[in-house]
Amino acid sequence: MYSPQRGIHDYTTMNMSIIDRVPPDMVHLIDPHWYQYSPLPTIWNYALGTVMVFLGIIAWCGNGVVVYIFSTTKSLRTPSNLLVLNLAFSDFMMMVTQSPPMIINCFYETWILGPMMCDIYAMCGSFFGCTSIWTMCMIAFDRYNVIVKGLAGKPMTIPGAILKILFIYMFATIWTLAPIFGWNRYVPEGNLSSCGTDFMNKSWTSKSYILVYSCFVYYMPLFLICYSYWFIIRTVAAHEKAMRLQAKKMNVASLRSSEDANKSAEAKLAKVALVTISLWFMAWTPYLVINYIGVFGGAALTPLGTIWGSLFAKANAVYNPIVYGISHPKYRAALKAKLPMLVCGETDNAQSDTASQNTTATADGKA
Repeated sequence: MYSPQRGIHDYTTMNMSIIDRVPPDMVHLIDPHWYQYSPLPTIWNYALGTVMVFLGIIAWCGNGVVVYIFSTTKSLRTPSNLLVLNLAFSDFMMMVTQSPPMIINCFYETWILGPMMCDIYAMCGSFFGCTSIWTMCMIAFDRYNVIVKGLAGKPMTIPGAILKILFIYMFATIWTLAPIFGWNRYVPEGNLSSCGTDFMNKSWTSKSYILVYSCFVYYMPLFLICYSYWFIIRTVAAHEKAMRLQAKKMNVASLRSSEDANKSAEAKLAKVALVTISLWFMAWTPYLVINYIGVFGGAALTPLGTIWGSLFAKANAVYNPIVYGISHPKYRAALKAKLPMLVCGETDNAQSDTASQNTTATADGKA
């Protein structure tokens, strides 16, 4: 059956099935759908492993820097930024738990770490994926509270932010443990170098988990985030229109006051969050489609297509530090002060920085 020596060399796979490389203790977890496929050529496994090496390094360094900057910069220790810090921590842990096992298995060309590690690996992927999206949902609510409700909004406090984060972790834990207790299960997927939920099982128990999970960890946060940003965009657009009309009536170029500068900076922060959230949905949507194909059909799924979808979803952990490094004004200012070699381009001028700092302080008092 399986031999590590065979797993790390090129050889002809024409007369082999992908199951022939699977260790005996993992065979019972492999869906018969995959038996029809030959093992992926070694070059593809090596390519997947190499890509995962680079993604892991970038995500570890990028999110590690975000955690460092937000946790060591006094002006960034605010209730709102606790959510940002939690998002960076979740992305960091996503790649800490997902990258090394997948790299090892890609170079061995199958899952060699045993059933228990398969469960742990898949649980971590599900847990931190759920944590990230619901943290983004809370960030969207915070932006809604600050921009749309303004002074009428109830300020978010540090204890309030911590309670939100604890709720996110408890919510993610429920969905993560469900397959361990029999509602679906965790199995190797794709080219068998990673593990996830069993979306090939046609029993109603397994199907129902995928469908209900997608409702609570994809569609619901998507709807809530779209709802928040719809009103954010409307509020900002209405404010800008009113400012332009008033300036025209008074025959002046601009009516920008310190409050208006604050609102403009808040809108900029909302754009950062919106880009981050959009990237999350772009990364995870292909994987959701793969799960649905498995639930409702499965004939079109191939090991290579499935595993690239899984890798693309995990790569979402790379995007967030880049977005914040480019767009978050206070983060860029703090990064320039602490790690100037990592700043690309110029940070905002002193006046913009001051306005941004006042804005964030005001917003965090409200949020």
